[in-house]
Amino acid sequence: MRRKLTAHLWKEGDLWVAQCLAVDVASQGATEEEALANLKEALELYFEPPTPARVPEVREVEVEVRA
Repeated sequence: MRRKLTAHLWKEGDLWVAQCLAVDVASQGATEEEALANLKEALELYFEPPTPARVPEVREVEVEVRA
């Protein structure tokens, strides 16, 4: 699935910063193009589904609740 997102670019010192406006993800680079490429990679990782290292253990817990 492909998704179009908007990025805000600005220069901070010697680096360019690229920030996605839809989600809280940002990256930087020496050039605008590098900052955007790094942002694209960061967004792909952000939207990648998690893969657990081990299967989570699920258990029931009983608690007493006072009225």
